[in-house]
Amino acid sequence: MTDTALTLGWTIVYVDDPAAASEFYQRTFGLRGEFVAPGGEYAQLDTGTTKLAFAAYALGENNFPGGVRRATSDGPPANVELALVTEDVDGAYARAIEAGCTALSEPADQPHGQRVGWLRDPFGTLIEIASPM
Repeated sequence: MTDTALTLGWTIVYVDDPAAASEFYQRTFGLRGEFVAPGGEYAQLDTGTTKLAFAAYALGENNFPGGVRRATSDGPPANVELALVTEDVDGAYARAIEAGCTALSEPADQPHGQRVGWLRDPFGTLIEIASPM
């Protein structure tokens, strides 16, 4: 065991078109784009201390044998979700639906006091829209 604490630097979501995914998140959720790498295989958003990035499936295949499993729009979502926090959960949820996300669970107040709704973006990624804790 090490005495050095790890921090979460970025989350990477694999998609067919990283630049399109970045543009969608900028337009739909108001996130600020940092850059799209030459060739378009990687795009990064500034979300605070931890970055949100999109990488091409081909990049994953170059990183390690077999790459990553592709997200789909049908069946249960994958085992990771992006949680986006806002005071206006209902408004953000409605804007996401208008932009092309698929509703999974309408915003509702949770027993612990938070308001939360879940959707799937057009790229197959599970998104939670939540009020601050």
